This record gives sequence, C-alpha cells and structure tokens, in this order.
Amino acid sequence: MRLIRVCVVNCDLLIKQSLAEDSKVGEAIKSFMDKRMDVPDDLIIPLLRNRLSQLDCVTRGWVLHAFPTTRRQSEGLTNLGFEPNRVLLLDVPKDTILERLTLRSTDPQTGERYHLLYNPPRTNEIKQRLQTHPEDQEDRVTERFLAYQEHVEDIADYYERFAQHINADQDPHTVFEYIESMIVNPLPRKE
Repeated sequence: MRLIRVCVVNCDLLIKQSLAEDSKVGEAIKSFMDKRMDVPDDLIIPLLRNRLSQLDCVTRGWVLHAFPTTRRQSEGLTNLGFEPNRVLLLDVPKDTILERLTLRSTDPQTGERYHLLYNPPRTNEIKQRLQTHPEDQEDRVTERFLAYQEHVEDIADYYERFAQHINADQDPHTVFEYIESMIVNPLPRKE
C-alpha cells in the first residue's frame, strides 16, 4: 500500500478547533452552533484560507473533507486561489447511508466503536452501554443526505473538469483503494 502524504483538512474539525481556541471567530461560530444553525461561509472560509496556506498543505497538497457543500462555497474557495485538481463525489443510496451511520455507536467506557451489523459488541453488557452520536440519528442523517443531494450536481458542474463520481455503495476497502489510486496517480497531462 502506498503512503498518501497529502494533508487531510476536515472542515468540521477546523470549526471545533476554533471553538476550543476561544477566539472571536470561535465565539461567532458558537452562536450559530448553539442554535443548531449552519455556520455561515464568511466564518468558514477564513478558517480554510488559514489552514490551506500553512506550509504542510502548500508543499504536500490537501484533501478537503466536509467542504465545499454548495456551489457558493466552491466559488469562495476559488476566489481565495484554492482550486482542487480532483473532486471526488461519493455516490451512495440513502438506505445504505442510513444503515452505515444509524447503526454505529461508541462504548463510553472504552471509546471503542461498534456497528451493529459489521462490528457488533461482543457482549450484551457492552451493547447495553453503547451510545449513538446525535448526528447519527435517522432524522439528522436524512437531513444531511437531502442537503448533499440538493447541491451535489451544482458542485459537479462547477468543478466539471475535475469532478468524478465514485460508486461508494461497495465494500469500504474497495472504495478506499479506488480513491487512493485516484489521489496518488499523476494527473493526465494537458495537451
């Protein structure tokens, strides 16, 4: 297996870090999160600009996770001078997403993660204490899925030259290997 050396930049983690740093941006973000509202792009974009401008991202490249989710965000990223050379869009049916996300849980004592179908707890005692993250409740997963479906084609159109749909309704290792090969293999030369 080849080692991928690009920086994985998770927008959700950047938001959490800004909250932990207790900065002005973090305070502004907190007010939206407390109300369970989407964090506005004008707060997220500066976080991304700062992170993507750091030396590791500049020298090794980056993979964005959880961003962009709309065409407007895609345009904002381009306006900052950050344009991806590949955009991978994972195609998964809603029922598969629900199965994958709503059946996962964590043991609060050990931190070990379980999935009721693919990695069930070994004992009934463990099963009884498992906790499901609020974002993995069916209504929240459905809400995120519908939001993705609403904007995915706009993003694909915006990044037309770079966008590739991936059938992610298969074994996770197969999907990972496919994505890895798309990242590590050189881009075709432009003629």
